Amino acid sequence: MRPFATGAGRAFTCTPCRFQRSLRRPATPTLCRDRLGKTPPQSAAYHGSRALLQDSPQPPPNQRPTTAPKPAVDLRHIRQNPELYSQNCLDRNYRAAAAYPARIVHLFAQWQTKQRDGRGLRERANLLRRQLADPGTSRDDADEEAAGFRCMTRQQLLEEGRQIKAELSLIEDAESALNAEMQRLALAIPNLTSDATPRGTEPRVLSYINDHPERGPDPSDRVWRSHAHVGSELGILDFAGAATASGWGWYYLLDEAAQLEQALVSYALAAATRAGWRQVSPPSMVYAHMAGACGFQPRDANGETQIYAIAQPPEDAARGRPELVLAGTAEIPLAAMKADTVLDEADVPMRRVAASRCYRAEAGARGGDSKGLYRVHEFTKVELFAWTAPDAAATDEMFDEVVDLQTEILGSLGLHCRVLEMSTADLGASATRKCDIEAFFPSRRERNDGWGEVTSASICTDYQSRRLATRMKTAGKLVYPWTVNGTALAVPRVLAAILENGWDEGEKSVTIPEVLRPWMDGMEKIGPRHH
Repeated sequence: MRPFATGAGRAFTCTPCRFQRSLRRPATPTLCRDRLGKTPPQSAAYHGSRALLQDSPQPPPNQRPTTAPKPAVDLRHIRQNPELYSQNCLDRNYRAAAAYPARIVHLFAQWQTKQRDGRGLRERANLLRRQLADPGTSRDDADEEAAGFRCMTRQQLLEEGRQIKAELSLIEDAESALNAEMQRLALAIPNLTSDATPRGTEPRVLSYINDHPERGPDPSDRVWRSHAHVGSELGILDFAGAATASGWGWYYLLDEAAQLEQALVSYALAAATRAGWRQVSPPSMVYAHMAGACGFQPRDANGETQIYAIAQPPEDAARGRPELVLAGTAEIPLAAMKADTVLDEADVPMRRVAASRCYRAEAGARGGDSKGLYRVHEFTKVELFAWTAPDAAATDEMFDEVVDLQTEILGSLGLHCRVLEMSTADLGASATRKCDIEAFFPSRRERNDGWGEVTSASICTDYQSRRLATRMKTAGKLVYPWTVNGTALAVPRVLAAILENGWDEGEKSVTIPEVLRPWMDGMEKIGPRHH
């Protein structure tokens, strides 16, 4: 039995510093910095539990309000397969996150130690309570610790109880901090990668759509122009006015271009609706933690801003109101529509299609890509999103349905495209597999042989549903459905491809794809408005 000691002879130690010792941290103090970058006073050293756990590169803190859906990452699978997750991070160029699986294993070992310590203290507390309640019940108890209690006065027993309670509180705080840190690290680890995904940086070509407009290897006598030149010639694109109004990366669509935008949206929605996808008109602003749960972070790996955040009044921030951001894609509000809900098995697979305005903050720093409509800050996009049963075969079938619908839409527009199985280096955090479709842009022949991405489709397994607390009831139990998303049509890029590929230098006109003419008042060509 450990010797009894009253609190009278011990030096006072504040609770946070006792907690620091309980985590077996080094005794040399290290001052942390607050959110404004200021060094706190000496007395504040060690008083933040997060700083005590940072032995390896850390993800940014999770800004999740208490009202946010509680994520349920599969920590057990990460602990059982740390090498798999670490290599997956390296394959996908998440180098900082490659250290997190091993760190989670280390933290879990510390958590188990705290659990054992807590059990020992609780058993000791039970013996003490029995001794206080009825000393006679422990008279025949041969346990050495119980025998020690019989030698104590009631005052000593009460003091020992207070000490045990304080130590248990510290252990429970440590357990909570360790759990929170494991969760935080796990949330920053990308999804595992599908076996169908090529490792490395090079995608694999799966198929082509329509014939190439340049039939032979010899240069054609056809005059090719970029869509920016075509739009200027026809008077239907205005980049200079948009630069004055909003800056570079913004644009005005005029007359037939504005009409063509609506025609593309209407056509894509009609094609998806015919295929059984239910239409949704989603919000353009979402909570920042919803975007993060879907795999969209405020900054990319290079620190470049990706998402526009809505400025908060100081009083709202002080009250802890969640931050709002502009949605970069309708995938985010569509996924969030079923956050913290339970889907009925009979409703799965659940298909949704939405047209929305999308906002990307990073458009301005891409060199030649920032000219024209190819990479802009705001654009219209038609997005497909589906929830499936957590089954690989069912999800693959839904994924094929999305890619087939994309192929049908782009093929009917007369564009020459190629379907790519994207490599690990091109996968975002949420995707386990991704297929892109690239269209041929004559203006991009000096860059990537003319190819430019116009649609994308991804399988995210349960990455998003676990972070959004979206569940499905099946066979009397709750499981996490898998999600699939895809771009039905990204309007500016497709519009640009139509202008470039449909341009006739002799007539100074652009041929409108036949499938769009019902939404263009039967118009067959866009000619110059001003001579």
